[in-house]
Amino acid sequence: MMDWTDRHCRFFHRQLSRRALLYTEMVVADAVIHGDRSRLLGFDPAEHPVALQLGGSDPAKLAQAASIAADFGYDEINLNVGCPSDRVQSGTFGACLMKTPALVADCVDAMKQAVVIPVTVKCRLGVDDQDIETALDELADGVFARGADALWVHARKAWLAGLSPKENRDIPPLDYDRVYRLKARYPNWSIGLNGGINSLDEAATHLGRVDGVMLGRAAYHTPGLLAGVDRLLTQGQEGEPTLVEVVEAMAAYCARHIAAGGRLSHVTRHMVGLFHGMPGARRWRQILSTEATRPGAGPEVLCEAFAAVAEGPVRSAA
Repeated sequence: MMDWTDRHCRFFHRQLSRRALLYTEMVVADAVIHGDRSRLLGFDPAEHPVALQLGGSDPAKLAQAASIAADFGYDEINLNVGCPSDRVQSGTFGACLMKTPALVADCVDAMKQAVVIPVTVKCRLGVDDQDIETALDELADGVFARGADALWVHARKAWLAGLSPKENRDIPPLDYDRVYRLKARYPNWSIGLNGGINSLDEAATHLGRVDGVMLGRAAYHTPGLLAGVDRLLTQGQEGEPTLVEVVEAMAAYCARHIAAGGRLSHVTRHMVGLFHGMPGARRWRQILSTEATRPGAGPEVLCEAFAAVAEGPVRSAA
């Protein structure tokens, strides 16, 4: 989800669910250590609970980056061992680390010694010609032995040779049963599942077999489904936010962002799918894709877009 789940996206998603754990886009450990930390790690307090996803393969650097992130107030550190992109492979981290489970375990151990917040791992079933039974078990054995608090498994292999990152999200077949078997092997450890989950009904089915479900592109492209997460997690005890409440909160947030020197489109680019599958969705997308991108556009554009597709006005924060 690099370049997608930035702080503006996460603030938006938080308006839809108070209980979901939000994850950042992957940030490389070296960037955290040497880069602009405020830009890379800054987030709104409303985003809690929020986890930082780190990329890297040097235990010492990951420990240092994790410590910096903990000082920023993150609730969890997640090590990415699943991303198949070319730039990740060239840095010897991401999915290629599935081939070196002992190193991944060392990385987890180093981070666990550096922070008191949870340290988790996100991985694939395996890569290239690996046997997914052996590869996944070896990785899980190693990271749990060194104290990992949870393992999130994208239920596909990654083919580092022959498939593009986009193809790796769709072509390798999903194998949820393999993740279920891993959970049966580790009944007392937290195992979460990711990959190809497009609805809360599907998520609820998986939650009968694993401890958590991670939504990526479905949550981004159809964010409205997040509005039902709290109801699902509380078995109906909590309701859903209204679209008016969400848009009002986002208009106020946009006003603050613009006042700080930002642009409306930095935020609204993440909101184009809010009305997906509902009347007015096309008009909503049109306005956010054109009017919200104009120089000087303010939060009133968001309010006007909502008024154009929904019944009743929304209070402007302009």
